[in-house]
Amino acid sequence: MRGINIGYVKNIKMNFNSVLVLVHIKSNDILIPKNAIIETSQTGLLNDAVIDILPLETIFIEKIRDIDVFSNVCQESKFLCNLSYIYGERGLNYDDLIRAATRISQRFDDPRFFNLLYIFLQNSFEISEDIANTTALFYHLLRNFLLYFTQ
Repeated sequence: MRGINIGYVKNIKMNFNSVLVLVHIKSNDILIPKNAIIETSQTGLLNDAVIDILPLETIFIEKIRDIDVFSNVCQESKFLCNLSYIYGERGLNYDDLIRAATRISQRFDDPRFFNLLYIFLQNSFEISEDIANTTALFYHLLRNFLLYFTQ
């Protein structure tokens, strides 16, 4: 949570449409807000799976002093209690990154792309040349106009 290791994955159960992950939190003092973004991500070269917990609101210490995650009163709090669950989403992973990089490289490898890029650059040079000529013409006209009225 917030970039700190607070526990580990104890068990994983897969279904056709979902994955249920049982997480062991190292300490009773670690409180996870119910209003949080939960994402699974991959890190490192070995694709280690991590669960990112990103709280969405600021929590003041006065509100959390008497919360016991194992009590029945905890269910009414803003925090996850023992044996509670929260929905999460799939976060970033390297497979998606590799797929996106492959698609981009395939598009750059397409001869039609370079043909369009060449036409675009050629038109840009022609337009910039026309703008330069127009600017030079405007400069000379303005200079002559100002010289005529200052005499």
